[in-house]
Amino acid sequence: MLVLQWVGTETGSGAVAPHVIYYTLRLVMFILSFVLEDWAIHELVPSPQRRTSAMVLVASSYVTWTYQTHTFSNAVETLVVLWSIVMIQRILDNRVGSNTRNAKHRSSLLSSALLGSLIAFGVFNRITFPAFLLPPFVYLLPHFIQKPFCLFATASTFLLTSCLAITIDTSFYNPPGSSIVQLLRTNPIITPLNSIHYNASAANLSLHGLHPPYQHLVASLPLLLGPALLLLYQIRKPTLSILSAFSATVLLSLIPHQEPRFLLPAVPLVLCSVYLPSSAVSKRYWFGTWIVFNAVLGVLMGIYHQGGVVPAQLWIRQQQQARGIRVTDVFWWRTYSPPMWLLGGQEIVTVDLMGMNASEMRQRLTLAMGDCEQQGSPSVGLVAPTSSVELDIWMEETRQDLQVELLWMTKRHLNLDDLDLEEDGIRGTLSRVVGRRGLAIWKISRVCADSR
Repeated sequence: MLVLQWVGTETGSGAVAPHVIYYTLRLVMFILSFVLEDWAIHELVPSPQRRTSAMVLVASSYVTWTYQTHTFSNAVETLVVLWSIVMIQRILDNRVGSNTRNAKHRSSLLSSALLGSLIAFGVFNRITFPAFLLPPFVYLLPHFIQKPFCLFATASTFLLTSCLAITIDTSFYNPPGSSIVQLLRTNPIITPLNSIHYNASAANLSLHGLHPPYQHLVASLPLLLGPALLLLYQIRKPTLSILSAFSATVLLSLIPHQEPRFLLPAVPLVLCSVYLPSSAVSKRYWFGTWIVFNAVLGVLMGIYHQGGVVPAQLWIRQQQQARGIRVTDVFWWRTYSPPMWLLGGQEIVTVDLMGMNASEMRQRLTLAMGDCEQQGSPSVGLVAPTSSVELDIWMEETRQDLQVELLWMTKRHLNLDDLDLEEDGIRGTLSRVVGRRGLAIWKISRVCADSR
């Protein structure tokens, strides 16, 4: 983003449009995934035949061409996990003595140093990162005991990278012009600690949704891997990759809030460890199922799931520029967190209500609108999925006091985070989530006596 803004300033074209930045970042993530993910798999799978099979499976997985082309922290985590395991594998491979012992020692030191930086970057990117590295790192302990210089290299670069991350975060999240040295002394921003503090609160996690401990096992993994799960039984020898995926699934299942994207790094780790069916007929049927699964999920997750968030935010920016809507507070409910940088600096207060229950959402909007003693008729914007039937009830109950105007809507939006099979049943849930799919923007105003 900073590079694009600098280019716009240097060329005299002014600020770069947010949608240009958005699609440029998508392209960058595609290139990173295409190069770094394939390169990592090439390193992790020694057999040329199995390497080809692994790269085909990863490339054809819908996870690669949907999630991995987004600027999700999970997509970045996937690349860092893969390359951390590559570094660990290189260190372990260099343990064997030979005539090139000095060269191997230097390579081991370099890999150890890179591993320390990768671990620090991964932890500051997502606090779930260590869950993927626990078993591979255990394999390194004997090597670190025998080669303390390798341990020193890993620890040194970990500390240096962590200090750099703390400095950058402290500078970014504090007002410009402040002394960075003074801020580091008095109020350093340590992202992993803040993340642990936030996620340790059950009240905070309930805003995002609470799940049973078996959620990842019965829902997340089947959703991400589909027919590839059937190939797990053919794994003959546990690899670092499969152990990493297994440990992360177990450890992250202990956290009450679980989403499939939390296990994104497990997808390439599993796909580069499994064996295809040996029978030609079985292989043909399996590939047919694999193609259908990824085609369906690619459309569902790549186009429809939360697909209206970015178009809605871009529309709000355009309308605010043209003074088409006169609301300064826009509330987002039951959607992904809206990317606020897409507003391009417009003076709009964005409030992310996340998965807040309907009654609390109504209270927040009512408080924001104020009362009729204020000058004019206070208005707020509400962005929410049309599948939320609670909105229908609320708007019907308050139609004498509130004026609700539909400003914008798209049908290319599914809110798959709002499935309630226990209460609505399968048919009722599909009727609501799919039949009433869409994302809408409403302008909600209080009806005052002088305006009736």
